[in-house]
Amino acid sequence: MKARAIRGTALSIGTFGGSQIIRLGSNLILTRLLFPEAFGLMALMQVFIIGLEQFADMGITPAIIQSKRGDERSFLNTAWTFQVVRGFVLWLLACLLTVPLANFYEQESLKTILPILAFSTVLSGLKSTKLATANRHLMMGRFTIVELSSQIIGTIIMILCAWWLVSVWALVIGSLSIFVLNTLFSHLLIPGETNKPEFEKEAGWEIFHFGKFIIFSTIAGYFVKQGDRLVLGKFVTLEELAIFTIAYLFGSLSLLLNYQVNSRIIMPLYRQRPPIESASNYRQIRRARMILVGGFLALTAVMGLGGEWLVETLYDPRYHGAGPMLVLLSLAIIPSVTVDGYKEILLANGNSRNFTIFTMISAAMRMILLLTFIQQFGIVGAIIAPFLVEFITYPLLVYFIRPYRGWYPFLDLCFLVMGLAVIALVLWASPAAFALLSAPFI
Repeated sequence: MKARAIRGTALSIGTFGGSQIIRLGSNLILTRLLFPEAFGLMALMQVFIIGLEQFADMGITPAIIQSKRGDERSFLNTAWTFQVVRGFVLWLLACLLTVPLANFYEQESLKTILPILAFSTVLSGLKSTKLATANRHLMMGRFTIVELSSQIIGTIIMILCAWWLVSVWALVIGSLSIFVLNTLFSHLLIPGETNKPEFEKEAGWEIFHFGKFIIFSTIAGYFVKQGDRLVLGKFVTLEELAIFTIAYLFGSLSLLLNYQVNSRIIMPLYRQRPPIESASNYRQIRRARMILVGGFLALTAVMGLGGEWLVETLYDPRYHGAGPMLVLLSLAIIPSVTVDGYKEILLANGNSRNFTIFTMISAAMRMILLLTFIQQFGIVGAIIAPFLVEFITYPLLVYFIRPYRGWYPFLDLCFLVMGLAVIALVLWASPAAFALLSAPFI
């Protein structure tokens, strides 16, 4: 188990690093081939597509990971059937919402582009459950191959289309290509039986029972992870949204890696080594958290100290405003990076109810602060709000995880001190970021 956890963590970090390198490389090329408004429009559409996915997420992958029947063929086929039906329903819903959404954001082009981009929900629904099975057993090698190969080929297609078309359609075609390849490779490159339509009543009830709360938690999770861009799309221009998106690409690296490691490694580890079962398990989880969170904080410090230089080196002057914003975003995620892994212990123990309650409260607090702060302070408000929410909701998180012996208070205190030190150092080293942060209050 220890060896698999180490290999899984290494592969997850490698996958994430490779994915970000590909994403960065394509971003640098595409920003020179396309105009900033194209990226702003694409960011707006992706927020909506992600929202559809989250609003109807039944927690199929976590259900497979935590279920005792997670390796049974009938259970997996039932899960896949749910997944396929959900994909088609989401696509139809996106088509119905296209016109209202285009009118709300005052972007006519959404009426043509969004129904086509939304077909990605169908493609995602057809993905094989063999990916979830590999995740369940911390066998991440083939998982990594599927993720990276589909992204590499799809990105090449996107760049070629941008060179040829010079329009936002290049981003749409490239995105759909990645979904097509990912789904195809999930069936062809991972060993195991092919999924087929099947519905077993007992398996269906178990998935529904687990997922009935997950649906609400993922809706709330959508507002937690995408709420800033959802609100900003209404109050700022597409060019400003594009600059914020580029800053977020770098500033959120630690947080995105944190999400991947937590879902792919920490949750299965909680399931197979529950800290409540023995002092040895408790110490092993503590050691894993200490290493991972410490590494995430170090990465955050690096991005904060080098953020302005990175943007000015890689991008042309149209995007240099993303530099100070990147620095502040990297600091704003420090509380999330520190405590986010705690939530996985709830799902690992099948407690989707408390997981949902916590996520919904976090989302409500975040949206209230976002709407208030963005109107009051502009883009800086979108950076401050998530930072404050983690401190407000921390006591509730502790209350939920304590029955599973999952809380490490001394470790959290150490991380808090380290985080505050990183914030002080980065703001001292970046006068432009400090000026951006303080401008709305002067």
